[in-house]
Amino acid sequence: MIKFLRFVPVQLTFFLITGILIGNYFEINTQEIVVLNCAVILLLLFSYFFANKNLKYFNLFFKGFVFLATVLIGVATISFQNNLNNNRHYSNTLQFKTDSLSQTVLKIRKVLKSNVNYAKYEAVVLEINNEKVIGKILLNCKKDSLNNTLKVDDELLVKSEFREIPKLLNPYGFNYKKYLVNQQIHHQIYVSSSSFLKLPTESKTIYGIAATIRNSINASLIKNGFKNNELALINALLLGQRQTVSDDLLDDYKDAGAVHILAVSGLHIGVILLLLLFLFKSLHQFKNGKLIATSLIVSLLWFYAVIAGLSPSVVRAVAMFTALSVGLHLNKPSNIYNNLVISMFFLLLFHPFYLFEIGFQLSYLAVFSIVWIQPKLENLLISEIWFFKKAWQLFTVSIAAQLGILPLSLFYFHQFPGLFFVANMLIIPFLGFILISGIVIIILSLFKILPQFLADFYTIILKGMNGIITWVSTMDYFIIRNITLSFMMMISIYLCLLFVLKWLEKRYYYRLVLTFIAVIFLQFTLILEKYHRQKSNEFIVFNNYKESIIGLRKGDSIVFNSLKLNSATKSYLVGTGVNKNDSLELNHFLISFKNLNILVVDSLGLYNFKSIKPNIVVLQQSPKINLERLINKVKPEIIIADATNYKSYINKWETTCIKNKTPFYNTMQKGAYILKE
Repeated sequence: MIKFLRFVPVQLTFFLITGILIGNYFEINTQEIVVLNCAVILLLLFSYFFANKNLKYFNLFFKGFVFLATVLIGVATISFQNNLNNNRHYSNTLQFKTDSLSQTVLKIRKVLKSNVNYAKYEAVVLEINNEKVIGKILLNCKKDSLNNTLKVDDELLVKSEFREIPKLLNPYGFNYKKYLVNQQIHHQIYVSSSSFLKLPTESKTIYGIAATIRNSINASLIKNGFKNNELALINALLLGQRQTVSDDLLDDYKDAGAVHILAVSGLHIGVILLLLLFLFKSLHQFKNGKLIATSLIVSLLWFYAVIAGLSPSVVRAVAMFTALSVGLHLNKPSNIYNNLVISMFFLLLFHPFYLFEIGFQLSYLAVFSIVWIQPKLENLLISEIWFFKKAWQLFTVSIAAQLGILPLSLFYFHQFPGLFFVANMLIIPFLGFILISGIVIIILSLFKILPQFLADFYTIILKGMNGIITWVSTMDYFIIRNITLSFMMMISIYLCLLFVLKWLEKRYYYRLVLTFIAVIFLQFTLILEKYHRQKSNEFIVFNNYKESIIGLRKGDSIVFNSLKLNSATKSYLVGTGVNKNDSLELNHFLISFKNLNILVVDSLGLYNFKSIKPNIVVLQQSPKINLERLINKVKPEIIIADATNYKSYINKWETTCIKNKTPFYNTMQKGAYILKE
């Protein structure tokens, strides 16, 4: 471990990540960054000159300035690649106004997964009110208004308003706004057939060319009888497009612990690399044949990455295997750790927002774990029988990968598929054959020479693969759901895992001490979180338009005004780790919390309670009341309106509250109302 940490690219990558985090969470003026970088580079050159004179202290200064320069490069790379810091970004122009109609020219960049009502696209803003700009938005096209599906590189003239991406409105839910911000998407537009016009496409981008190739492949596959889940599976496995995979099938892969198979990643690129190495091996016999073969392999890998849409998983896998291919050409098959770290460094240098993508974090953790942990697990059982040896290798690869990603996976997804190794052992051994066969099927179908019996045979294979995954996912009792894991608990578990494995590797005394310290830190975190959970009391009005949900939390249990759980309350229970108290139910009209009386006024409009003076009034289900009269009678400290009310009522109530100088809280705008003790 110490030797690995002394590797210079590891140190530089650490400081680059530090700089990216600083630049992401702190607003730093770009001009100041430039000045600081110039100053540090000058000091770096100065210290380098004296370090060459073998002056001990200047050598230390040189190393320090190298690390400081790397941190500043990290700050600079994310600051300059953040479109919001560019004066040409559409939101920084005088022409840009939210909630007002703008004439905008857009170019479709990517086709996203649609929902029931809207087809969704990632689009680039080219012009706004005749001013050339840059930036990306989310485009929502009403399905019943489109005659033809929009394609990548289509240019549109849109007359619509820019809308904010809705923020997280309930605690511990999925933060879609934050996810899109990491994609540098800050606004969205809704259009119908009457609000946009297709323009002649002036230029083709690399994304458009790749989409055209994918569309040609899909058209040829459809002619050969591929459809539904089988066609969607080919798109996911080989073309890197998961938009057409049904939600049910995607859930089956998630529950089986095999969703990584649907993302073109290192596993897929590794199989393709082995195939290319085999195909071009004969070129090695000619002069400069090895160089030609390596050049062709690298070019084909990146061509494949382009066809697969240049998704982050594809880019990082191809980057890593490019380094491996070059190493093989130079007869220096370098350490896999070096390849991983170097590929990570350059990926983050050119695209720092990858750092905040879950897929990026999980994939690197999985590969690091396989490289480090798998050999140790494999040595626990040595068999001379080929079948058992390979089965054990595959099993240990799955276990090592899951050990590495488990805490992070629980932190993000809150569930653990207990039969993940079954799904992987049944699918992974045949995945190479499935991928290579799929590539052959695609090539033959494009040249219109695919025999029908091969197409039918491959369809049977894909159906069998889906059938195995569905069978594993139906064993619901092996899936552990709703696991609560905080960020600090995740860090504690990783520290324990790291030091335990290091101690088992070589049983030094200091490693045992570090293991005990990690275990104590884990226990301290558990006790601290339990104490905080038991001392926390909250009154919550959730933002839910279907049903009014109010919660009253006392310590590690919570009572709701409804026995049914929805997505908002489930997320809250998982995020906090508290238990739902089914033995009690909240009063539907009066609630007491922290010496406060809370009056709930629903569609019945009742609020005459002579013996009690409410401090807070919650309006739900659009009660037909005279709010000004209620304010004069009750004199509440604040009025809260949840999402079950009509918008027209909420607007009228807000105006009334402003007039009477009474604080007003709208959950549809501000999110769930949380009052803490």
